[in-house]
Amino acid sequence: MKETLRKLATSLLLIVVVALATRSAFAWYEERQISAQALSLVPFQTETGHIAYSIASGKGFSSPFQRDSGPTAWLAPVYLYLLAGIFKLFGIYTLRSFFAALFLNILWSAVACVPIFYAGKRISGLGVASAAAWLWAFFPNAIIIPFEWIWDTSLSVFLVATLLWATLKIAESRRLRDWCLYGFLWGIALLTNPAIATLCPVLLAWAAYRNRDSASAWFVRPALAAGITVLCCVPWTIRNYVQFHQFIPLRSNFAFELYIGNNENYDEQHRFRPGAITQDREILRYLHMGETAFMEEEKRKAIAFIEGHPRIEMWLIMQRFVDFWTGTATPLAAFRQADSLWLRLILLCNDAAPLGAVLGIAVLLATKNSYAWPVAGIPLLFPLLYYVTHTSLRYRHPIDPLVVLLAAIGMHGIWQGFTGRIRKSAAADVTAAQYK
Repeated sequence: MKETLRKLATSLLLIVVVALATRSAFAWYEERQISAQALSLVPFQTETGHIAYSIASGKGFSSPFQRDSGPTAWLAPVYLYLLAGIFKLFGIYTLRSFFAALFLNILWSAVACVPIFYAGKRISGLGVASAAAWLWAFFPNAIIIPFEWIWDTSLSVFLVATLLWATLKIAESRRLRDWCLYGFLWGIALLTNPAIATLCPVLLAWAAYRNRDSASAWFVRPALAAGITVLCCVPWTIRNYVQFHQFIPLRSNFAFELYIGNNENYDEQHRFRPGAITQDREILRYLHMGETAFMEEEKRKAIAFIEGHPRIEMWLIMQRFVDFWTGTATPLAAFRQADSLWLRLILLCNDAAPLGAVLGIAVLLATKNSYAWPVAGIPLLFPLLYYVTHTSLRYRHPIDPLVVLLAAIGMHGIWQGFTGRIRKSAAADVTAAQYK
C-alpha cells in the first residue's frame, strides 16, 4: 500500500490530469454564472483582444483600443497572432473563440507542472519535485487566472517554468543543437512577454559559467544561444523601426505603465496610490496624438512626478513591493474584510507562497545548493520592473511556478531539520540507555 501511494504521489501524469481537472472545474462553474453573450465579448475587450481583432480583420497589427488608430507596438506579437488565429478559426468575438482561448490557457497552466517537476527533481530530488507540482496543481491563482485573463499570462507561466528547467539542463550540455534550441526558446519567450527580458542575461550567464570547460572555444555555445535569441527578435524590431522611425526592441507601452503608477493623482494626505486615470481620456489623447507622441508625453509626466516627489516615490515603491507579493498593499486588512472563505483562502495562499519562497531561498543558500543562484535570481530580478510602474497578481503570475517550487523546497528543509533533530534525540537516548 505504501509503495502504491508513493507511486501515485510522484506520478507526473496524475498531477497534470488533476491540474487540468481543477482548472476545468473552476472554468465550468464560472461559465455557468455568466451569460454566453458576455463570455463572447467581455474577455476580449482589452488591448490583446483589440489588436487580435485588427489582425483577424485584415488591418494588421494595429489599434490597441479597437478604434482605428494605425500600427502599434503596444504589446509583443506571439500571443496576439495566436489569438488572431483563434478568431480566424472560430469567429471574432464568439463563444467558441472564448472556449478555444480558455482551453489553451488551461492547457499551458496545467502542463507547467512538467517543467516544475523536472526542475525540482534536479534541484532537490523527487520528493520536492512532486510536492511542487502538486502545489501548482491546486494553487488558487493558477486555477483562477486562466479563466479570468485572455492574455499571454498563462503562456508566460509555461515559458518561464520551461526556461528555468532548460537553463538547469543546458548548463550541462556540450551540444550546439541544445544551445540553439535554448536561444530559440528565449526568443519566443521575449516575443510573448518582454518583461521576462530581465531574466535572460542572468540565466544565460549562469548557464555559460557552469558550462565552461578547458576547451578554448567553450564560449561559442552561449554566444550562439544569445545570437539566436537576438535574431528571433530582430524582425519585430525592424518592423517597429519602419513603422515608428525609432528603436523599439519589443514593445512601446513602458512609458504609459510608468505614468499609471507615478502621476499627479497621488493623494499625499491619505497615501493612496496613483490610479485615478480616466481611460476614456487617455484613449482620446492616444488617438489624437498618435502612439509615439503619446508615449513621449507619458514618459515626460511620469519622470517629472518621480523627480519632483522622491519621498513619495520611495513610499510607492514599498507599497508596490507588498502589493506585488501579496496582491494588495494592505494584506492584513484585506484578509479581515474578505467576505467569503474562498476569498480568504486565495489571500492566505498569496501571502504564504512568497514567505515559503523566502524560506526556500534560505534553505538553498544554507545547504550550498549548486542551483541556488539562478533559482533565487528569478524572484529577485523579475519584479523590479513592477516596483517602479504598478503591480497586480497577474503580473506576478509568470513566476508563480518558481515561487511554489521554492515554497516546496522550504517546507522540505523544515521537515528535514525537524526529523533530523528527532533522529539525533533518539540516538542520544539510545546512547544514554546503553551507558546506564
